[in-house]
Amino acid sequence: MKTRRRYRKKAGQFVVAVQLDLDTAGFTYRKWGAEQRCKSGDWLVDNQGDVYTVDDEVFTRTYRRMGPGTYLKTTPVWAEVATEPGRVPTKEGRSHYDAGDYLVYNNENATDAYCIKAAKFEAMYEPAD
Repeated sequence: MKTRRRYRKKAGQFVVAVQLDLDTAGFTYRKWGAEQRCKSGDWLVDNQGDVYTVDDEVFTRTYRRMGPGTYLKTTPVWAEVATEPGRVPTKEGRSHYDAGDYLVYNNENATDAYCIKAAKFEAMYEPAD
């Protein structure tokens, strides 16, 4: 892996989201090459047509409401380019990535990970330093 760098979301890169604030056991779905889990209180996110769920604690800590149903990620992320294919554990399940994809972490200590294709990451994020 290359050195991890700090990034921030580019202006205008908001998501549409709704909280699964229902009395439910949640649900499972397939995405990123593995089964993902969503539980009551988590968020269903539409990120420019890419739909997935985000853990409630993570969403509440990292996103801010812009208007009805629209949210912007306001906290920085730390990311590095994968040099070989692999998989990373996430709060929702597990995500598979290819060489050249970005491994992204919500925390500087490389925890709360996920992965994003390079073109999508570069369209959404910019270096924060």
